[in-house]
Amino acid sequence: FGGRLRVCFPDKNNPVRQRLLSLSLTVEDVFDIHDEYQAAVKADDYSVFKKELPLYMSKCLLIAHTRARSVAGLPKGIVLNSADPGYVATDMTLHKGTLTIDQGAATPVVVCNLGPEADSGNLYSQKKIIKW
Repeated sequence: FGGRLRVCFPDKNNPVRQRLLSLSLTVEDVFDIHDEYQAAVKADDYSVFKKELPLYMSKCLLIAHTRARSVAGLPKGIVLNSADPGYVATDMTLHKGTLTIDQGAATPVVVCNLGPEADSGNLYSQKKIIKW
């Protein structure tokens, strides 16, 4: 998340970046940021958001939503986390990725096998939790 967040919002004072990092971020806040991003794209206004990064922005919002949903509370026994497979050599990356498909699958497999006692709201990459 941190890498994607730095790419989308290199200015640490960017108000959207600050909202995404807020410990009080709610699911509604994430939806509001999404709506603001869509409005900015439609208006061709990139004063807050970067134009060329829709994939990174979608990932930032997905990870933020995971965290906000987890903070809001989950039913007993439900664990919610995000997994970053890394830069995998697939058709999507024109086979330029640095990881094989098996290597890219390792982190999602770890996340899928977390038990019901595991913490929620985390981002996993390289089979470990990445700090927000």
